[in-house]
Amino acid sequence: MATGQKLMRAIRVFEFGGPEVLKFQSDIAVPIPKDHQKGDRVFTTGTISGGYAEFAVAADDTVYTLPEKLDFKQGAALGVPYFTAYRALLHSARVKAGESVLVHGASGGVGLAACQIARAYGLKVLGTAGTEEGKNIVLRNGAHEVFNHREVNYIDKIKKSVGEKGIDIIIEMLANVNLSNDLNLLSYGGRVIIVGSRGPIEINPRDTMAKESSIIGVALYSSTKEEFRQFAAALQAGMEVGWLKPVIGSQYRLENAVQAHENIIHSSGATGKMILLIS
Repeated sequence: MATGQKLMRAIRVFEFGGPEVLKFQSDIAVPIPKDHQKGDRVFTTGTISGGYAEFAVAADDTVYTLPEKLDFKQGAALGVPYFTAYRALLHSARVKAGESVLVHGASGGVGLAACQIARAYGLKVLGTAGTEEGKNIVLRNGAHEVFNHREVNYIDKIKKSVGEKGIDIIIEMLANVNLSNDLNLLSYGGRVIIVGSRGPIEINPRDTMAKESSIIGVALYSSTKEEFRQFAAALQAGMEVGWLKPVIGSQYRLENAVQAHENIIHSSGATGKMILLIS
């Protein structure tokens, strides 16, 4: 390492494994932006040098202007959650105003983003959460109605709320638990959009046949550069108008990244977007 080079604190990973492989180091060289790597007030959907650090570089086609009305904590909660939610709703589900959407697991970063976007685009928004605090946050961020997915009979309550027609779109955060129930909640031509899953699940394929329903997976980084630009234009309009407001959840100092990951793995639910603080 060259003498006199500016150093930073960062998390480095040298092997595959659990949260214990996240190593906090305080002698990492600050990356120097090159051509097409900006130094402006921005947020990003992906970095070149790694985001668990005090400084990072990113290609200019992955960074977007962060409006003054949003602080850097909110900026840290924008990239992956909102772009994923937008892709799920507008690209994968091809939602239309007037349709109904259930965000199954709505109190986390992607779930709240989906609620805000769906409400702004004219959908009837239902959500689930596992705590009263989570339910209240979901209601404040676009949902018309929220159900507690820890209640034994919450599926029956959803069915009663939506009636015989069913739900047009379900944004699913935990498919390995909920997919079978999702298929029974759908309307004719309904679609389940899988954003998250932590394992396998057995379903009856016949549940898709009578309703001609669809199960569609979402992977944000399957998006083309042009799609990222489209998503960004829509989301930046939401920031300007004011309906896009990231909700910050748990906050951890950078050196506590291991604990943050442990809590993600073992927590029973999320409330807002977890972020790392560098100071």
